[in-house]
Amino acid sequence: MRARVLPPPPPGEGWGGGIVRPFFLLLALCVSFVAAAAPFTPANDNDVVERLPAGASDPSVRRVDSLRKQLAARPNDNALRLEIARRYFDLAMAQGDPRYVGYASAAIAPLAASSANDAQYWLVKGMVQQYSHDFKGALESLAKARDLDPQAVEATAWRSAIHMVQANYDEALSECTRLVPNAHPLHAQGCTAYVQASTGQLAPAYEALGKALATAGTVAPELAVWTRTRLAEMAIRLQRWPEAESHFKEALAPGVTDQFLLGAFADFLLQQKRPAEVLTLLAGWERSDILLLRLALAGRAAKNPRAADWASQLRDRFAAAALRGDRLHEQEAARFELDIEGNPTKAVDLATRNYQDQKEPRDAEILMRAALAAKQPRAASPAIAWLRTNKYEDPQLAALADRLTTPGAAR
Repeated sequence: MRARVLPPPPPGEGWGGGIVRPFFLLLALCVSFVAAAAPFTPANDNDVVERLPAGASDPSVRRVDSLRKQLAARPNDNALRLEIARRYFDLAMAQGDPRYVGYASAAIAPLAASSANDAQYWLVKGMVQQYSHDFKGALESLAKARDLDPQAVEATAWRSAIHMVQANYDEALSECTRLVPNAHPLHAQGCTAYVQASTGQLAPAYEALGKALATAGTVAPELAVWTRTRLAEMAIRLQRWPEAESHFKEALAPGVTDQFLLGAFADFLLQQKRPAEVLTLLAGWERSDILLLRLALAGRAAKNPRAADWASQLRDRFAAAALRGDRLHEQEAARFELDIEGNPTKAVDLATRNYQDQKEPRDAEILMRAALAAKQPRAASPAIAWLRTNKYEDPQLAALADRLTTPGAAR
């Protein structure tokens, strides 16, 4: 899945009570793209590009629609433009639809010449840039946002998230340290624990984060969801299966819509050979490529009659992305080629290109699995070097690395 992600979600309230979850988002950003293609940027605020895909009863969608109507009457209201952009971005992260990012980009485009000193403008711009994998530009925009508002949390959290995606762990940890004075203690602890768990301190990081959550008292639902999802992932790597499942179910309980959580739990269920439960968990989520892939995998394992259709939808989406030169979901495309299409050579190519930009565990995993299946062990060298250099603890990845480096094993 990727997704990928990173340090904990900024716990800051605002923009109508919404909360940003950089870790989720970045994990998802690499691969959560809908068949329709790259984000579309409408030319005019009054253009009706399409009815929002979420249900009309969704309060988030209704609120954006109301704000757009207000903007039509007040086109020079910069604060309103930023709020609309932020809400669109949050919808993209929750629903897995990149078109919302196009709408967010269109909303802030008129502000480029007048918002050089507006921290919120640079924050939203940086979020949009990282979605498109312009990590360098995103880091610069987020730095400007923090310079203008040093006590704000989100810009720092996003910078940590981007560094995690690129396996720059020292830089990520530095950003986590900067969160301490201003962020919720659980947020800062989660950020640090995530880095530690990626650099040879898995068990102590897991225990520390669990204790931090237990003693945190009442926290925002989104922050609790992020923390429990991280704990579930750590428990999986520690092979504590009942604990992992408990964390996932507790993360789902508040009802916060988050496709990364759904994808991570679906992967766990697939690993546990429980595909029927994946079909129930992800019912109605075909619009998200991340989740559609898991539906296709579960459908195939469960011999569900819809499996072929789900695979066909993914095939069309990835083909359209390739024609556009869109490289944003190569990790998911590689997994599709390997696990659905049975084409390890193409999977290696996609996974290799993806790993040039994104170096999270799931990126390493698909590269190693594809290289092993294609009998191209050297292709996995960058992932194996990452695993061993950073002392990343994961029995599954360690086993893959051993097989790839055993003479003759992958030939």
